[in-house]
Amino acid sequence: MSNAQRHGMIAQAVRESGRITVQELAALTGASEMTIRRDLDALAAQGALERVRGGARTLLLRGQEPPFSLRAHEAVDAKRRIAAEVSSLIADGETVLLDSGTTCLEIARLLRQRPVTVMPLSLQAVRVLGEGPAAATLMVPGGQPRAAEGALTGPLTLASLAALRFDTAVMGCCGLSATEGLTAYDLDDAAVKKAGIASTRRIIVAADAGKLGHTAYAYVGPATLLHTLVTDTSAPADEVTALEGTGIIVKAV
Repeated sequence: MSNAQRHGMIAQAVRESGRITVQELAALTGASEMTIRRDLDALAAQGALERVRGGARTLLLRGQEPPFSLRAHEAVDAKRRIAAEVSSLIADGETVLLDSGTTCLEIARLLRQRPVTVMPLSLQAVRVLGEGPAAATLMVPGGQPRAAEGALTGPLTLASLAALRFDTAVMGCCGLSATEGLTAYDLDDAAVKKAGIASTRRIIVAADAGKLGHTAYAYVGPATLLHTLVTDTSAPADEVTALEGTGIIVKAV
């Protein structure tokens, strides 16, 4: 197991249990208690959890969005497979709107070597697409970055989206279900997603299985707005069937 995989497992265990001991994490991962203590110190430094005597506890309130630093360690392999599939669905020469989030950041790493035009909606993706020689053409919107997330929101972001038309929008999400549609944790983020959807002819949602069947606080729109969902093979079969029933093409990789 790699460090990234172990960190992801630890972060998820802390998030699900609320509080967990070093001994429990050692049994879960098969790593030594000394290794687990180092892992917890590293994750605490990134703001993914709180270190307490004998273990760690979550920093999240009920219904609160997990921080970017925590989500970056979750389902890493699945996110990379999703990113590869999304990249394959985008043709050379397309104009692409790229949403914020950890899965979309993996997509940015692939698109930077493609002859496409990309407007990313996060500072992290702007940085990735702007590093060194790249085949992609980078367009940077205005806006105010959300603390820690780097997601761009506000009137300047909305104005940038209203002024342009994209071939494809690649959207992330906090929750997606056939009945409740696409949802986000933050109202400002939901407003940006709505504006992005309105400015494009094709919408691809990139979401790992943990987002399916889940509903977050802020409503973005019905599932029927979406064209394609790219998720991973652990996606719940009943939710996949329900989403396909709304007309969405579902690709599980």
